[in-house]
Amino acid sequence: MDLDAVVDELYGLRPEEFVAARDRRVRDAREAGDQALAKEIGALRRPSLAAWVSNLLVRRQPEEVQPLLGLGEELRRAHRELNGSQLRRLARRQNEVIGALGRQARRLAAQAGHPVGEGVQREVEGTLHAALADPEAAREWAAGRLVKPLSSVIGFPAADESLLGRRPAPEPKAPVRGGNREEEEDEGRQEDKAREEAARREKARKEKARREAKARKAEEQRRRVTEAREAEQDLRAHEEEADTAARTVEEAGARLADVEERVRELRERLRDAEQEQQRARAAERDARDRERRADRAVREARRRAEKAAARLERPATGAGSRD
Repeated sequence: MDLDAVVDELYGLRPEEFVAARDRRVRDAREAGDQALAKEIGALRRPSLAAWVSNLLVRRQPEEVQPLLGLGEELRRAHRELNGSQLRRLARRQNEVIGALGRQARRLAAQAGHPVGEGVQREVEGTLHAALADPEAAREWAAGRLVKPLSSVIGFPAADESLLGRRPAPEPKAPVRGGNREEEEDEGRQEDKAREEAARREKARKEKARREAKARKAEEQRRRVTEAREAEQDLRAHEEEADTAARTVEEAGARLADVEERVRELRERLRDAEQEQQRARAAERDARDRERRADRAVREARRRAEKAAARLERPATGAGSRD
């Protein structure tokens, strides 16, 4: 067992299964004697719902990863080169791809037994926007091990503010006659139109990012409220359990006191009975002694009576003989 394999396993699970599975892996590492690995596994954090859905998209639809990464490279190159027509084409493709992947991720979550709402879908789409704008974010997303959704970047670093508006002024050209002047004016109008279109798109992108940030904030607030309610429910359950345990202890203590009282009473009665037994034995001994003395007295009296009778018979017998 190594950290990379455990991380890959854990971040493929549903969020509610994460903690129990992580704790099992921590125990496995400790039983194997690898305390360092156990500590590293224990530090892993459960992914948010949006992060799990983003990971699910990567894991269930790996064929979608490389095309999105390629689109991000094209967008970043077009922004660096300030290529207006290319940017417009890629922007349309970007919106189509991200919308389709966001809906697909939502369907995958439902198929995995964990349906999600539009708020989570928007967070997933924000993660995809971030992957398009930032190569590092793209690598994090493609690994399928996100803990939280990635932040969507407003614009691209190479053209963040006015996009095409910062294009260097064209080199002055030598004066030309009529037809060329009209062409130059037409090119100027097209450039102005391109700058206006770029500014409009930038404004729309910022507005969309603002709405997405607001939606994420609302979703986070709902999640916190849900967690608070669950924590309160857990607290109440534990309090009820503690109250029940306290009542059980109280009842057990009362039963113990009652039994101890009965034991004390029985011991006293036993002590009294033992004393009565001793007195009865003494009385029995005294009675047996009296009986033995009485028997001896009877035997002695019988012997004396027999002797007396014998003496009475002898004189009577002698007088008869002399007559």
